[in-house]
Amino acid sequence: MNLIPDPWWIPALLAGALLFDAVASIRPPAFIRDCLDGVRFPRDWWWTLIVIKTLAVAGLIVGIWVSGVGLAANVGVVVYFLCACVTHIRARFLRQPFWINCLGMLALALASLIGAFLL
Repeated sequence: MNLIPDPWWIPALLAGALLFDAVASIRPPAFIRDCLDGVRFPRDWWWTLIVIKTLAVAGLIVGIWVSGVGLAANVGVVVYFLCACVTHIRARFLRQPFWINCLGMLALALASLIGAFLL
């Protein structure tokens, strides 16, 4: 297991996707609003998702140079999207946003974890 990502660009790609997601969540487009409303996530708490994703981006970027930080951040992102999947399943909100956004980001996070830290 690597504590510094090799290659570094895989978690950087994940960080870019999360940054885009966090910025888009500031004024969420319809597909993000529909997704969060679909799982009945309270609107008063939507800001927490922006904070979590921004912290994950910071951890992934810092982790390119600081041993163990990127690994911890990447594991956190995997857990975050696993929890999102469980939330979607429990809410029975299994429409397109679940398959594309939620599972797509989970797949990217797992690919980053495996490709940059475990292989």
